[in-house]
Amino acid sequence: MAAVDFSAASARFPYVLTLPQLRTEAILETRLRDLDPHALVRGAKVDSLHDDGGRVRLHGTAGPAGQEFETSARITVAADGARSPLRRLLGTPCRTRDLPDTYLMGDFADTTGDGPVGVLYLESGGIVESFPLPGGIRRWVAHTDTLLSGATAEDLSALVFERTGVRPDPRSNTMLSAFSVRTGLARDLVRGRTVLIGDAAHEVSPIGGQGMNLGWLDAAALAPIIGASLDGHDVGAALAAFGRDRRRAAGVASLQAQLNMALGRPLPPRLLAVRNAGLSGLFRVPAVGHLVARRFTMQ
Repeated sequence: MAAVDFSAASARFPYVLTLPQLRTEAILETRLRDLDPHALVRGAKVDSLHDDGGRVRLHGTAGPAGQEFETSARITVAADGARSPLRRLLGTPCRTRDLPDTYLMGDFADTTGDGPVGVLYLESGGIVESFPLPGGIRRWVAHTDTLLSGATAEDLSALVFERTGVRPDPRSNTMLSAFSVRTGLARDLVRGRTVLIGDAAHEVSPIGGQGMNLGWLDAAALAPIIGASLDGHDVGAALAAFGRDRRRAAGVASLQAQLNMALGRPLPPRLLAVRNAGLSGLFRVPAVGHLVARRFTMQ
């Protein structure tokens, strides 16, 4: 129906990069241990925090024996997920909404011949998305009528074949996940010297990788503020601006993700044909294709 040229989003990087989450986490952990072998503490739980205006003081337990600890920092960053315990300790409200969309996702050996190209199949039974991953793997994501928690690789392979004519080999499956979608946005991303980022601040559909990329952008915007604080500068105004800007960006990404999901919902064949013909005509307008490329890459 259409193709998107990502050179419109970036002349230097005219493509989309994908990396499995496990690999991403391994790279981050290795770098952190290089900087400070003792920085990463697993199995710790913060049960209270107090902001005295100069530092945030944290109390909690860590280790198998639940040993108590206390620590403090000029800025505390809460990146503890969509059900953030630190957000609850702060008393920050978060508006959430469950969406009706459910998906089945899995990774298989890539036998499509599509190479480095991602393909979206807009079918009457619901969208099927196909993206290349490193190592000759391709990720398949299919819209489902209900949450298929007990589905198998064979089930996903059959569903993809029914809608697209492509049959991933279930014997090559390396990851399988069924998921539903919820959106959420914290009322305040900054409370004193504590900052919410990532899913703790905003939850959007995982379709398109928008949520993880929002987290990267949060961290990139926050890093120089943390550096300035460590240098002794007053960063109150910078933190307030950070909160406003990143909350606005999360709202835009959430609306975009919901639009993407709406386009992937099942439609009767006749309505689907009319809609797809209209979209195809729009994509022939260069400005529209360029806008889609920029929004997909969050430019």
